[in-house]
Amino acid sequence: MATAIVTGAARGLGRSYCRALSDAGFDVVAADLADPSETVNEIRAAGGRAVGFSGDISSASDNEALAAAAAEAFDTIDVLINNAAYYSQINRSAFDEVSVAEWDRAFEVNVRGAWLACCAVVPHMRAQGSGKIINISSTTCFKGTVGFPHYVASKSALIGLTRCLALELGPDGITANTVTPDLIPDPSLRPSDAASDKFVVAGRALKRTQTPDDMIGTILYLAGRASDFVTGQNIIVNGGAFFQ
Repeated sequence: MATAIVTGAARGLGRSYCRALSDAGFDVVAADLADPSETVNEIRAAGGRAVGFSGDISSASDNEALAAAAAEAFDTIDVLINNAAYYSQINRSAFDEVSVAEWDRAFEVNVRGAWLACCAVVPHMRAQGSGKIINISSTTCFKGTVGFPHYVASKSALIGLTRCLALELGPDGITANTVTPDLIPDPSLRPSDAASDKFVVAGRALKRTQTPDDMIGTILYLAGRASDFVTGQNIIVNGGAFFQ
Protein backbone atom coordinates (compact mmCIF):
# COMPACT_ATOMS: atom_id res chain seq x y z
CA MET A 1 0.00 0.00 0.00
CA ALA A 2 1.26 3.50 -0.84
CA THR A 3 1.88 6.17 1.78
CA ALA A 4 1.09 9.87 1.49
CA ILE A 5 2.31 12.68 3.75
CA VAL A 6 0.09 15.77 3.85
CA THR A 7 1.29 18.91 5.61
CA GLY A 8 -1.20 21.41 7.00
CA ALA A 9 -3.48 18.43 7.60
CA ALA A 10 -5.30 19.45 10.76
CA ARG A 11 -8.07 21.37 8.98
CA GLY A 12 -9.34 22.80 5.71
CA LEU A 13 -7.82 21.63 2.45
CA GLY A 14 -5.25 19.44 4.16
CA ARG A 15 -7.89 17.43 5.98
CA SER A 16 -9.86 17.02 2.74
CA TYR A 17 -6.75 15.72 0.97
CA CYS A 18 -6.11 13.24 3.78
CA ARG A 19 -9.64 11.85 3.68
CA ALA A 20 -9.62 11.54 -0.11
CA LEU A 21 -6.23 9.83 -0.19
CA SER A 22 -7.35 7.38 2.48
CA ASP A 23 -10.54 6.64 0.56
CA ALA A 24 -8.34 5.97 -2.49
CA GLY A 25 -6.34 3.37 -0.56
CA PHE A 26 -3.34 5.36 0.71
CA ASP A 27 -1.90 5.16 4.17
CA VAL A 28 -1.84 8.73 5.44
CA VAL A 29 0.55 10.75 7.57
CA ALA A 30 -1.25 13.90 8.69
CA ALA A 31 1.26 16.59 9.67
CA ASP A 32 0.54 20.01 11.13
CA LEU A 33 1.78 22.54 13.65
CA ALA A 34 -1.68 22.19 15.20
CA ASP A 35 -2.95 18.89 16.59
CA PRO A 36 -3.89 16.63 13.63
CA SER A 37 -5.67 14.03 15.79
CA GLU A 38 -9.16 14.88 14.49
CA THR A 39 -8.02 14.18 10.94
CA VAL A 40 -6.39 10.91 12.01
CA ASN A 41 -9.40 9.79 14.05
CA GLU A 42 -11.76 10.54 11.17
CA ILE A 43 -9.72 8.38 8.81
CA ARG A 44 -9.44 5.54 11.29
CA ALA A 45 -13.17 5.65 12.02
CA ALA A 46 -13.78 5.14 8.29
CA GLY A 47 -11.50 2.09 8.26
CA GLY A 48 -8.34 3.74 6.94
CA ARG A 49 -4.81 3.78 8.30
CA ALA A 50 -3.33 7.07 9.46
CA VAL A 51 -0.88 8.56 11.93
CA GLY A 52 -0.45 12.14 13.02
CA PHE A 53 2.65 14.26 13.41
CA SER A 54 2.84 17.62 15.16
CA GLY A 55 5.72 19.83 14.08
CA ASP A 56 6.84 23.06 12.45
CA ILE A 57 7.23 22.66 8.69
CA SER A 58 9.82 25.45 8.64
CA SER A 59 12.12 23.41 10.91
CA ALA A 60 14.69 21.09 9.32
CA SER A 61 14.75 18.78 12.36
CA ASP A 62 10.94 18.55 12.45
CA ASN A 63 10.86 17.59 8.78
CA GLU A 64 13.49 14.91 9.31
CA ALA A 65 11.44 13.59 12.22
CA LEU A 66 8.30 13.64 10.05
CA ALA A 67 9.93 11.56 7.32
CA ALA A 68 11.32 9.12 9.88
CA ALA A 69 7.90 8.75 11.52
CA ALA A 70 6.23 8.10 8.17
CA ALA A 71 8.79 5.46 7.18
CA GLU A 72 8.55 3.78 10.57
CA ALA A 73 4.75 3.67 10.47
CA PHE A 74 4.24 2.54 6.87
CA ASP A 75 7.69 1.60 5.45
CA THR A 76 7.45 3.72 2.28
CA ILE A 77 6.93 7.39 1.44
CA ASP A 78 5.26 7.57 -1.94
CA VAL A 79 3.56 10.98 -1.99
CA LEU A 80 4.34 14.32 -0.35
CA ILE A 81 1.73 17.07 -0.50
CA ASN A 82 3.19 20.39 0.59
CA ASN A 83 -0.06 22.03 1.64
CA ALA A 84 0.94 23.84 4.85
CA ALA A 85 0.82 27.60 4.33
CA TYR A 86 1.06 30.91 6.11
CA TYR A 87 -2.13 32.60 4.90
CA SER A 88 -4.96 33.05 7.39
CA GLN A 89 -2.72 35.00 9.78
CA ILE A 90 -1.56 37.48 7.13
CA ASN A 91 -2.41 41.14 7.58
CA ARG A 92 -3.52 42.67 4.30
CA SER A 93 -1.41 45.76 3.61
CA ALA A 94 0.48 47.73 0.98
CA PHE A 95 3.74 46.15 -0.15
CA ASP A 96 5.86 48.74 1.68
CA GLU A 97 3.91 48.32 4.92
CA VAL A 98 4.50 44.59 5.34
CA SER A 99 6.67 43.95 8.38
CA VAL A 100 9.97 42.18 7.88
CA ALA A 101 8.87 39.54 10.39
CA GLU A 102 5.68 38.78 8.48
CA TRP A 103 7.49 38.72 5.13
CA ASP A 104 10.05 36.29 6.53
CA ARG A 105 7.39 34.05 8.10
CA ALA A 106 5.55 33.74 4.78
CA PHE A 107 8.73 32.49 3.12
CA GLU A 108 9.73 30.32 6.09
CA VAL A 109 6.49 28.35 5.90
CA ASN A 110 5.46 28.56 2.25
CA VAL A 111 8.86 28.10 0.59
CA ARG A 112 11.45 26.94 3.09
CA GLY A 113 8.97 24.53 4.62
CA ALA A 114 8.18 22.90 1.29
CA TRP A 115 11.88 22.72 0.40
CA LEU A 116 12.80 21.15 3.74
CA ALA A 117 9.99 18.62 3.49
CA CYS A 118 11.29 17.60 0.06
CA CYS A 119 14.83 17.33 1.44
CA ALA A 120 13.58 15.01 4.16
CA VAL A 121 11.47 12.66 2.03
CA VAL A 122 13.50 12.47 -1.19
CA PRO A 123 16.14 10.06 0.23
CA HIS A 124 13.32 7.61 0.97
CA MET A 125 11.84 8.08 -2.50
CA ARG A 126 15.23 7.69 -4.17
CA ALA A 127 15.82 4.44 -2.30
CA GLN A 128 12.60 2.98 -3.71
CA GLY A 129 13.04 4.55 -7.16
CA SER A 130 9.74 6.41 -7.20
CA GLY A 131 7.77 9.21 -5.59
CA LYS A 132 5.34 12.05 -6.16
CA ILE A 133 5.79 15.59 -4.85
CA ILE A 134 2.76 17.88 -5.07
CA ASN A 135 3.18 21.51 -4.10
CA ILE A 136 0.12 23.70 -3.52
CA SER A 137 0.43 27.19 -4.96
CA SER A 138 -2.20 29.93 -5.47
CA THR A 139 -3.84 31.79 -8.35
CA THR A 140 -2.78 35.01 -6.63
CA CYS A 141 0.56 34.40 -8.40
CA PHE A 142 -1.12 35.18 -11.72
CA LYS A 143 -3.50 37.84 -10.46
CA GLY A 144 -0.94 39.86 -8.49
CA THR A 145 -3.52 40.20 -5.72
CA VAL A 146 -3.11 43.52 -3.90
CA GLY A 147 -2.43 43.38 -0.18
CA PHE A 148 -0.64 40.04 -0.10
CA PRO A 149 2.76 40.70 -1.73
CA HIS A 150 4.64 38.32 0.59
CA TYR A 151 2.08 35.54 0.15
CA VAL A 152 1.97 36.01 -3.63
CA ALA A 153 5.77 36.08 -3.90
CA SER A 154 6.15 32.97 -1.76
CA LYS A 155 3.56 30.98 -3.68
CA SER A 156 5.18 32.06 -6.96
CA ALA A 157 8.50 30.74 -5.66
CA LEU A 158 6.90 27.32 -5.18
CA ILE A 159 6.21 27.05 -8.90
CA GLY A 160 9.89 27.73 -9.65
CA LEU A 161 11.01 25.27 -6.98
CA THR A 162 8.75 22.60 -8.46
CA ARG A 163 10.33 22.96 -11.90
CA CYS A 164 13.82 22.65 -10.44
CA LEU A 165 12.78 19.53 -8.52
CA ALA A 166 11.24 17.97 -11.62
CA LEU A 167 14.47 18.26 -13.60
CA GLU A 168 16.74 17.15 -10.78
CA LEU A 169 14.61 14.26 -9.51
CA GLY A 170 13.36 12.88 -12.83
CA PRO A 171 16.30 10.48 -13.18
CA ASP A 172 15.32 9.03 -9.79
CA GLY A 173 11.78 8.27 -10.92
CA ILE A 174 10.35 11.10 -8.80
CA THR A 175 7.84 13.58 -10.21
CA ALA A 176 7.14 17.09 -8.92
CA ASN A 177 4.11 19.14 -9.86
CA THR A 178 2.20 22.15 -8.59
CA VAL A 179 -1.55 22.42 -8.11
CA THR A 180 -2.92 25.94 -8.04
CA PRO A 181 -6.38 26.57 -6.58
CA ASP A 182 -8.36 29.78 -6.72
CA LEU A 183 -9.93 31.24 -3.57
CA ILE A 184 -11.48 28.51 -1.44
CA PRO A 185 -13.17 30.55 1.29
CA ASP A 186 -13.00 29.56 4.93
CA PRO A 187 -14.62 32.41 6.90
CA SER A 188 -13.80 30.63 10.17
CA LEU A 189 -10.10 31.24 9.45
CA ARG A 190 -10.35 34.46 7.45
CA PRO A 191 -13.71 36.28 7.78
CA SER A 192 -12.99 38.56 4.81
CA ASP A 193 -13.12 35.51 2.49
CA ALA A 194 -16.91 35.70 2.32
CA ALA A 195 -16.87 39.18 0.75
CA SER A 196 -13.92 38.35 -1.50
CA ASP A 197 -15.64 35.23 -2.79
CA LYS A 198 -18.51 37.19 -4.36
CA PHE A 199 -16.05 39.16 -6.46
CA VAL A 200 -14.03 36.07 -7.44
CA VAL A 201 -17.11 34.02 -8.40
CA ALA A 202 -18.33 36.79 -10.70
CA GLY A 203 -15.16 36.44 -12.80
CA ARG A 204 -15.33 32.66 -13.23
CA ALA A 205 -16.69 30.68 -16.15
CA LEU A 206 -18.21 28.34 -13.54
CA LYS A 207 -20.03 30.79 -11.34
CA ARG A 208 -20.00 29.21 -7.93
CA THR A 209 -17.85 29.08 -4.83
CA GLN A 210 -14.86 26.77 -5.05
CA THR A 211 -14.75 24.06 -2.37
CA PRO A 212 -12.05 21.66 -1.15
CA ASP A 213 -13.77 18.82 -3.03
CA ASP A 214 -13.00 20.61 -6.31
CA MET A 215 -9.31 19.91 -5.70
CA ILE A 216 -9.59 16.20 -5.01
CA GLY A 217 -9.62 14.85 -8.57
CA THR A 218 -6.41 16.67 -9.51
CA ILE A 219 -4.68 15.64 -6.28
CA LEU A 220 -5.57 11.98 -6.75
CA TYR A 221 -4.47 12.10 -10.40
CA LEU A 222 -1.04 13.47 -9.51
CA ALA A 223 -0.67 11.07 -6.57
CA GLY A 224 -1.55 8.03 -8.68
CA ARG A 225 -0.01 6.02 -11.50
CA ALA A 226 -2.00 7.79 -14.24
CA SER A 227 0.35 10.81 -13.93
CA ASP A 228 3.64 8.89 -14.01
CA PHE A 229 4.81 10.80 -17.12
CA VAL A 230 3.68 14.22 -15.87
CA THR A 231 6.26 16.36 -14.08
CA GLY A 232 7.26 20.00 -13.74
CA GLN A 233 3.71 21.12 -14.48
CA ASN A 234 1.39 23.61 -12.81
CA ILE A 235 -2.26 22.56 -12.93
CA ILE A 236 -4.66 25.41 -12.27
CA VAL A 237 -8.01 24.50 -10.69
CA ASN A 238 -10.00 27.73 -10.74
CA GLY A 239 -13.38 27.20 -12.40
CA GLY A 240 -12.25 29.17 -15.43
CA ALA A 241 -11.40 32.38 -13.57
CA PHE A 242 -8.71 32.86 -16.21
CA PHE A 243 -7.01 30.66 -18.76
CA GLN A 244 -3.32 29.76 -19.08
